[in-house]
Amino acid sequence: MKGEKELEENKREKILFNRDEIARRVRELGREISLSYKDREIVVISLLRGSFVFAADLVRELSVPVEIDFMTTSSYGDSETSSGIVDIVNDIRTSIKGKDVLIVDDIMDSGYTLEKVIEHLEMKEPNSIEICVMLDKPSRRKVDLSPNFVGFSIPDVFIVGYGLNYGSYYRNIPYIFTFE
Repeated sequence: MKGEKELEENKREKILFNRDEIARRVRELGREISLSYKDREIVVISLLRGSFVFAADLVRELSVPVEIDFMTTSSYGDSETSSGIVDIVNDIRTSIKGKDVLIVDDIMDSGYTLEKVIEHLEMKEPNSIEICVMLDKPSRRKVDLSPNFVGFSIPDVFIVGYGLNYGSYYRNIPYIFTFE
């Protein structure tokens, strides 16, 4: 695994979405979701760690009552691709029985993680479950599942920033970019 300093020296960034584009799209998503859940309250479940930046920005744009909880899953480790084996490392604490749930994740590619999370949450008997992702890579989908709300669709490139990481780095970068 390369260290952050070595990565900085060996990469050329290609910015896919800058800070302003992300903020604008998150505001739009907030309006879309608020309209979809009009007159209802929702439980937002942020999948850690990747979605924490996006989820924090998104919930501030919602105009409906929101309860927030977190779930930690693992399928990538330090790899660029999912192993296909998804572990639920930390479960939610909130009772979602009879409630409307919105899962918020940073990216959907293979769909394995979200498929496993939905299966897990369905056992808790929510009223509904929908998915919101900042980034969607439909060309990589391995399961029959699509997000209900999408920030941006992207091609099959490895991206970092805005909560997305490479190893232990780059989550704090306020834009989304790829290494070239």
